[in-house]
Amino acid sequence: MSGLAWVSDIALLIHILSVIGIMVLLLMQVRKSPRRIHPGVFHSALTALVAGLVMVGIRAPLHDQDSNKWPLLNNGLVGVKFLILLVILVLVYRNFKKPEVKNSIWAALVALTSANILIAFFL
Repeated sequence: MSGLAWVSDIALLIHILSVIGIMVLLLMQVRKSPRRIHPGVFHSALTALVAGLVMVGIRAPLHDQDSNKWPLLNNGLVGVKFLILLVILVLVYRNFKKPEVKNSIWAALVALTSANILIAFFL
C-alpha cells in the first residue's frame, strides 16, 4: 500500500468521524429546551471539509497508480456534498454564539447532515 493510499484512508477515517461528530453533537440537543449549537459542530464540520478536500485531491494521483482500485470520483456528487457542508458551516457559524437556536435551524442542520450521509452511502 502506497503512502498516498495511507493518507487517503486516514483522511477517510477522519472525515467519517467528523460527520459522525456533527450528527452526535446535534442529536445531543434533541431533549434540551433551549437548543444550542455546540462549538464542536463547527470544528467537526471544518475537519470534515479539510479531510474531504484531501481525499479529493489525492484521488487523481491514486487513479494514475492503479485505475482499477481507485476509480475517478463523480464530481457532481462531490460538489453536492461540498455545497451541503458549506451550508452547514454557514448555519453553524451564524448560530453557535446565540443562547438559543430556532428549531427550524436545528432541524435543517440535522437534515443536511443526514442528506450528506445518505449521499455518501447510497450514491
